[in-house]
Amino acid sequence: MSGIRVAIVDDDPLVRAGLSLILGGASDVVIVGEAEDGVAGLEMIRRTSPDVVLMDIRMPRLDGLEATARLLRGSDPPRVIVLTTFDADEYVVRALGDGASGFLLKDTPPAQIVDAVRKVAAGEPMLSPSVTAQLIRQVANHPTDDRAARARELLDRLSEREREVAVAVGRGLSNADIAGELYMSVATVKAHVSRLLDKLDADNRVQVAILVHDAGLD
Repeated sequence: MSGIRVAIVDDDPLVRAGLSLILGGASDVVIVGEAEDGVAGLEMIRRTSPDVVLMDIRMPRLDGLEATARLLRGSDPPRVIVLTTFDADEYVVRALGDGASGFLLKDTPPAQIVDAVRKVAAGEPMLSPSVTAQLIRQVANHPTDDRAARARELLDRLSEREREVAVAVGRGLSNADIAGELYMSVATVKAHVSRLLDKLDADNRVQVAILVHDAGLD
């Protein structure tokens, strides 16, 4: 099957049905599976190999946090979007720290849900600057000396241009915004982001933003 392969893991059948209806209406999205909890979700994901997983946080048997952590520890994992009813709560922060690509509120308008799936599948960020700043405040408000030193050590691995991109990522800018600000193509920005994620041992852009904050570069 061509298109973006999406799996939905949520214990509410109405949420699963709604998301399937919304995403199934997009010509470039294919729903490959649904599951009602983390245990069934991990099995379904192993079986269907989706590109993107929409993962609820609060579920029976195995919650979305642990399911996400287990999933992202595997080889070549899908990108995970966390589903929540609360904007930037502690569980969302933990999921992003484990490597989730972003989160969606369950009352997000349908067009924005489809757009988020497309962005994440393409490796684009889906967190606004305001949300990124809010998340950083929650997890990195007062970095310890050890954390600050570690962040500076990691950022020293970057070239001058990569550091500029990292600081822009830390401000929550999209690839297109970074391209405009630093006078480079979007493709070049994507290449820089890919390299700095590797050099910083980071799974996602939020982790880069936290490192930038810890190093005092924001």
